[in-house]
Amino acid sequence: MSIFGLIGKTLTHSFSPTYFKNKFETEQILDAQYELFPLGNIEELLELKKNQPFLSGLNVTIPYKESIIPFLDEISEQAQAIGAVNTIACLPDGRWKGYNTDAFGFEKAIQTFVDLKTRKALVLGTGGASKAVQYILAKHAVPFYLLSRSPNKDSKEIAYEDLNQTLLESHTLIINCTPLGTFPNVNECPNIPFEFIGAKHFVFDLVYNPAETTLMKKAKAAGASVANGLSMLENQAEASWEIWNK
Repeated sequence: MSIFGLIGKTLTHSFSPTYFKNKFETEQILDAQYELFPLGNIEELLELKKNQPFLSGLNVTIPYKESIIPFLDEISEQAQAIGAVNTIACLPDGRWKGYNTDAFGFEKAIQTFVDLKTRKALVLGTGGASKAVQYILAKHAVPFYLLSRSPNKDSKEIAYEDLNQTLLESHTLIINCTPLGTFPNVNECPNIPFEFIGAKHFVFDLVYNPAETTLMKKAKAAGASVANGLSMLENQAEASWEIWNK
């Protein structure tokens, strides 16, 4: 029996268990199971590794995509470049190798909605998921700014309160990489001036639960096109499965 799972802090409403349960049933994969492994802190990963010697692979979610790196034996070149890991291959020789499938998931998803060559972007949030998004935007030469509650003055980060009409009118791709609006806190929303958003904007919210977040509702009411992060998650889950089984 191959055991796969998800590590993170709050996993109750996570996407991965249902996705892989359905995948195993649909594809008649009988020798695999997917479990949740909540960790109160990243140091508990060492105990998990000790107590679960038969793990074949793990997904990593908030808030450990960056802090997990020093606990791994190896990481892929892409994950190294991004600075975040969301997939771990637990190798037969005992080594744990980290990968980033968020980048692949986002790239495949966003290209079904917009032509990246025609856009400038605003990326809300600076965490692990944001780093994967930034990697893909840079790959496609998309100019972007990062929105942060505590911006680093030596980077491309700006504060939410400094987001003005000029920036919003020239940056028509908005990507939410924060967990704001995730169930059960469905009324939360990034603090952006929706009065400067219109029909030329596309808002991609990495949140998928609920299917339509408050950010998406407000942006749609202002005339923008919107999409949630479900397709990105499906793409990255399939990429994880390929890594675990290659």
